[in-house]
Amino acid sequence: MVRANGAVSLRELARVVQTSEVTVRRDVRALEAEGLLDRRHGGAVLPGGFTRESGFPQKSHLATAEKTAIADLAAGLVEEGEAIVVGAGTTTQELARRLARVPGLTVVTNSLLVAQALAHANRVEVVMTGGTLRGSNYALVGSGAEQSLQGLRVSKAFLSGSGLTAERGLSTSNMLSASVDRALVQAAAEVVVLADHTKLGTDTMFQTVPTDVITRLVTDEPPVHDDRAATELQALADQGVQIAVAGASSPPGGEQVPARRAPLPGPRRGQVAGGGLRGMLGEPAAGAERGRVADLRRR
Repeated sequence: MVRANGAVSLRELARVVQTSEVTVRRDVRALEAEGLLDRRHGGAVLPGGFTRESGFPQKSHLATAEKTAIADLAAGLVEEGEAIVVGAGTTTQELARRLARVPGLTVVTNSLLVAQALAHANRVEVVMTGGTLRGSNYALVGSGAEQSLQGLRVSKAFLSGSGLTAERGLSTSNMLSASVDRALVQAAAEVVVLADHTKLGTDTMFQTVPTDVITRLVTDEPPVHDDRAATELQALADQGVQIAVAGASSPPGGEQVPARRAPLPGPRRGQVAGGGLRGMLGEPAAGAERGRVADLRRR
């Protein structure tokens, strides 16, 4: 699976081979010792994954449930009549499909997939950048894309990437993609990063968004034994990033509970909010939805 897709999550591996994530994690560790793959937080990639970038066909099959939950939650951040920018990626494509229902929305994007998802939305205006088509992710890149964004101002930017760490922020494996993402960020008053748990703690070649520029992270709940992902979330929260966690799996008892779709509440960045990361990732309150939202601040 790793050879075919370039990367795969432990959750997906456990589902395919019908075993526990603990067993899969042990097997992945043994394969890494033999040099057959590289471990990443919550997953595995082919050796040399620091510089490797999977194409769209491979990415589209990775962490699909997590991306759906993240997109559901992120869509609740967009209000009627807003102007936003949406970057390229499979997670942002999922977001775009949900934005088709937001009336009066204006979406600026360099992604053909995002534009396609919104093409038949009568109440949404889509503005595409110029640039050169990069076939591996169906995105417009280069100086044409960057120049078309000059002078633009929107309320929010929604971006994905190849990795996210508290130390460097969001990063990607391609220089041209990184440059356009930086231009998208400069056009927005707020920056929202969409990243599933497999990207937490992963650092790739080109920084796109420094941590101190990220307003909010929308992610899924890390597996129970993935302490490093939880630690990375806490480190991001300590630097002032607001964390929103969408429940992508069924709670005990097997009932599927959708992620919360309402706008995320919470004080402005820099204010102190009660609770903490452990409380956010703990058991939900009685009657609460599985898709939880928590805004964490620097203590």
